[in-house]
Amino acid sequence: MATRLSQKIYAALAIVGLTAALGACSSQTEEKPAADTQTTATDAFPVTIESALGNVTINEKPERIATWGWSAQDAVLALGQVPVAMPTYTYGGVDGVLPWVKEKIDALGGDQPTLLKGADNGTANPEEFVAARPDVILAPYSGLTQEEYDALSKIAPVVAYPDQPWATSWQDQTLIVGKALGLNAEAQKLVDDTNTYVKELGAQHPELAGKTFAYGANNQPEILNVYIDTDPRAQLLVDLGMTLAPSVEELLPENPDKSFYYGLAFENLNKLTSDVLVAYFGDQAAADAFTNDPLVAAMPQVKAGAFAPIIGESFVMASSAPTTLSIPWMLDQYVPQLAQAAKNVK
Repeated sequence: MATRLSQKIYAALAIVGLTAALGACSSQTEEKPAADTQTTATDAFPVTIESALGNVTINEKPERIATWGWSAQDAVLALGQVPVAMPTYTYGGVDGVLPWVKEKIDALGGDQPTLLKGADNGTANPEEFVAARPDVILAPYSGLTQEEYDALSKIAPVVAYPDQPWATSWQDQTLIVGKALGLNAEAQKLVDDTNTYVKELGAQHPELAGKTFAYGANNQPEILNVYIDTDPRAQLLVDLGMTLAPSVEELLPENPDKSFYYGLAFENLNKLTSDVLVAYFGDQAAADAFTNDPLVAAMPQVKAGAFAPIIGESFVMASSAPTTLSIPWMLDQYVPQLAQAAKNVK
């Protein structure tokens, strides 16, 4: 992607005159045990969820759900509910909606959610959330700042990421959303079923087993952004049976300014050793421009045909923020190409 919304540092917005809706919120309370598989959604409440930005208690099952960041709407939909508001996806979406998301909304017979236009510039606009009148705001895979979290918390309970921004696995995202909606058992089944699907798909292509990979994106001239082990892109390939190349960690800057990737100058690409190279591109022209660069063309992975590009905006989004909905949507088509690259390893 030319610019990733997740790479922006969100600017804090002040709210003036918003009506506080804190009845469902409380802070710094003790974590309550998740409801067991026999507990109904209604009986699961109140539920307390911890996050890096603050703890929140949800007193009743949410009916009007808003999502923020990437992929939370997928977990909500997979659990059978349609959000009242979710981010607009100019990149990869059709009329602002990702294809697998539209398929699921149509299957559920739900109304089109309000598309939050603040997503276009990476800024959570409180006024948009006020208009949506949510009971809860789910943002477990996002870049919310503390200021934004505090502002949105005046509108509805906000469930943020548990540790670092943009570093929550799809499994944890699903379980967090399930807990917020009182659907713990259903969320666990989604995770288990999707994990099984990924592992079985990997087993169908034994050439992937143990192969090392590096995963990048050429978003800036002469720079390859390299994703590290905390990023869901890398984690998905590990789940298929591959191994993140040691060189990815060895080249990590001493004081990286990003939590999930770092920039590597093309002049240092020869140090990024791996069996397979993976990178994403919005279109074929961008992929061709990348491989036509002499420093890229000289990489052993590219020379050997062990380069497996992910091409097309929707496929970029599906792989960049994998979910129980997007994983089967893209992996069935992409894994054979990845397996062929693994076969070409010299």
